[in-house]
Amino acid sequence: MSANVESKTGRRSLPTDPAPYYEAQVFVCTNVRPEGHPRGCCSAKGSVKLRDYMKAKAKQLGLKTVRINIAGCLDRCELGPDMVIYPEGVWYAYKTEADIDEILKTHLIEGKRVERLMLKPADGPFVKE
Repeated sequence: MSANVESKTGRRSLPTDPAPYYEAQVFVCTNVRPEGHPRGCCSAKGSVKLRDYMKAKAKQLGLKTVRINIAGCLDRCELGPDMVIYPEGVWYAYKTEADIDEILKTHLIEGKRVERLMLKPADGPFVKE
């Protein structure tokens, strides 16, 4: 892709668009691949249980404008379990309920980032060009 196309992909909203229904949407990979697949799968790494925990914890914290979604393959399973939070487009790899708590508090409540859990575009063996 050219630099011009890449720079425009984040600017698709228009002034006449309705307000977003949610302030943030979290997509949690719960993809299932066959056992032994070289890239692994987020589901086998506990993503379903951790997503359920995240959804319940978000409700407990009163995050009514945040939606915690199940997602199919997000194409980064070798780094997972992983999630992406929109509208920011920030990716995280997490392993524990404590990681989830930190993401909820730091990213979704305080509007900051959990640097130690963030995935960058260049992370992983399957780098997008």
